[in-house]
Amino acid sequence: MHVPEQAIVIQVTEAQSASEQVEDLVRQHASFVYQVAYAILRSPQEAEDVVQETFIRVWKHAGEISTISSQRGWLARIAWRVAIDWRKKHRNPAMVHDGDLPEPCSTEGPVDEELIRTQQARLLGSLIARLPRDLRETLDLSVVAELNSAEIAQILDIPESSVRGRLLRARRLLQEKAQAFLKRKK
Repeated sequence: MHVPEQAIVIQVTEAQSASEQVEDLVRQHASFVYQVAYAILRSPQEAEDVVQETFIRVWKHAGEISTISSQRGWLARIAWRVAIDWRKKHRNPAMVHDGDLPEPCSTEGPVDEELIRTQQARLLGSLIARLPRDLRETLDLSVVAELNSAEIAQILDIPESSVRGRLLRARRLLQEKAQAFLKRKK
């Protein structure tokens, strides 16, 4: 069977174009995809693995990239699904989301102030970890990944009004839990 040279040239050009599109997506959105993954996993190493897996999946659908209207939203949704799958597959089901936040790395200011900030960050992480999963994930996407309501709605496949409602409930619950904790400490 003889394949015309023109058909071969077109196929090579399309492959190069798809490859360039994926490279552009990686350059433009890799840190964003990392933020989404980190918001779910809270582990830098696992988030990096999820970024790689996300772009492998993107590569498999490289021919569709030019037809995607919101590439950022599309990537966020893929990263979200990969991170959720990663968590299910690689973590012990008995393991509870501990909510630890990274330690502050400041050398400025008195040691006692630094200790207070560290304890506050741990308390906040612990309170967030105890939120219902849907509220915690929505809050993580908003605060950690710094996504807006429309982007979160697209990732979670829920109405934007539901995202705003979840964020409001999450913040209220955090406030109530923090107040209850502080009352117990007195």
